[in-house]
Amino acid sequence: MNSLASSDQIIATWIVVILYMAIILFFVIRGALRVKNISDYALGSITFSPLAVGLALAASMTSAATFIINPGFIALYGMSGVLSFGIVMPLAIFVSLTLMTKRFRKSGSHVKALTMAQWMGKMYNSNTYAIFFAFLSLLLITFIVLICVGLTQVLSSALSLEPVWVLVGIIVFVFGYMMFGGANSMVYTNAIQATLMFIVAVVLLASGADFFTNGLSGFKEQLMEIGPHYASWTNPDSFLFRDYFEIIFCQAVIGIAIVCQPHIITKSLLLKDEKDVNRYLVIGIIVLAVFFQVVFVGIFARLRFPDLMANGQPIAMDGIVSAYVVSEFSIYVTILVVLGLISAGLSTLEGLIQSLSTSLTADLIKPIFGNRFSRNADRQSKQEILVNKLVIVFLAIVSFIFSYQQLVSPNLSVGIFAQNGVYAYFSAAFVPVFFGMFIKGVRLSTVFTASLVAVLVHFTVYYGQFAPYMKETVNNPAIASTAALLISVSIGLLMHFLGRRQHV
Repeated sequence: MNSLASSDQIIATWIVVILYMAIILFFVIRGALRVKNISDYALGSITFSPLAVGLALAASMTSAATFIINPGFIALYGMSGVLSFGIVMPLAIFVSLTLMTKRFRKSGSHVKALTMAQWMGKMYNSNTYAIFFAFLSLLLITFIVLICVGLTQVLSSALSLEPVWVLVGIIVFVFGYMMFGGANSMVYTNAIQATLMFIVAVVLLASGADFFTNGLSGFKEQLMEIGPHYASWTNPDSFLFRDYFEIIFCQAVIGIAIVCQPHIITKSLLLKDEKDVNRYLVIGIIVLAVFFQVVFVGIFARLRFPDLMANGQPIAMDGIVSAYVVSEFSIYVTILVVLGLISAGLSTLEGLIQSLSTSLTADLIKPIFGNRFSRNADRQSKQEILVNKLVIVFLAIVSFIFSYQQLVSPNLSVGIFAQNGVYAYFSAAFVPVFFGMFIKGVRLSTVFTASLVAVLVHFTVYYGQFAPYMKETVNNPAIASTAALLISVSIGLLMHFLGRRQHV
């Protein structure tokens, strides 16, 4: 394998990665000892501080996408990507997170839900709707794939190993330890990871200081040398940042709805005391604000590799950050940054595995095969934990198959594959979550129809290439999701108010 890392970097990285694995296993074993049932696995059996949960939120919201994959888009297309991913989307997320967290926590505590699908089912008094959402949550496997690919790119570059063997190692290790620890271990590992990510975010952002020696005007001149639209706020040559509709309107809509993912919105349920919610939000948002700026590193990487070549080889988009890190920093700083990038991936990966496996176990398998479970409470708890572990094995196998395919032949980037799945999921989740929290007397038929419409519109617009924006070889999932969200919200409101008028 053609690596930019020196032999000293490779040896030192091996040592530190093994130590990192040992620390994670320590917390997992400690947390696993307290898991007695599926509720302990999902929400934890101990009281967490708002600092720990706020850091866990920041870590699980900003994953390998923010630290590894999205900077690749910015490296290709310039400042238009920074405006989209680094300014518009974060602002929309912060507003949505603040509004929705408090409402969801009140209804989530009242409803006593362990998962998003369970919340849906109890809020609208329908087991069928809960099963539908548990099934729909399989779309989140695309995000697991993104993180696995991102981590593989970083570690295979830093350790000079073939990507496929790194991928196998990541999946066996992470899915293996997530079979046991759940929320008890995850909040602590997430808090450690978020702290490390914060340090690394600062290091990465500081690494571009020498590009500003001639001030902002000098920096802009360097960007303009790369391409005619590279320094502009819009880039007609891209497929994600062509105009302000894509960059501002679509990203604002996505940012508002993106909070409706189970590993994000359910995080507030880990807080036992209502008074801790404000502190949790302040801590989470401050740390997130720094994390979202890491996309700027894509600009630095492009200035370092103007032709996107290294050692005579073209750099794949998903490998641009990895190439920049191992070529830019000294041995010890490289190791620190690699650990931060691993943390960025693992923090969200853990949250996704935990929430997805819990949902598939509690909301899909148990309702369908409920008569196969023991009537004895203790035996039933043990059976649920066993099923949860088998679900994690299933997720590991599926994730490996898709991740390998994305490593070998991505459609430009694994980011597009992941966005398509994740955006479809939260497009379907937005109406039931938003209506359930802010509108009284919403009927099941209204939200069920809106969710179905959202999924159909998203995939029809994306694969049917209906909109004028969707005629490229690589299309923007944000366009499809925006259409899905706007149409499903409109249909939901129409059905709700027409239904109320008929019942008056």
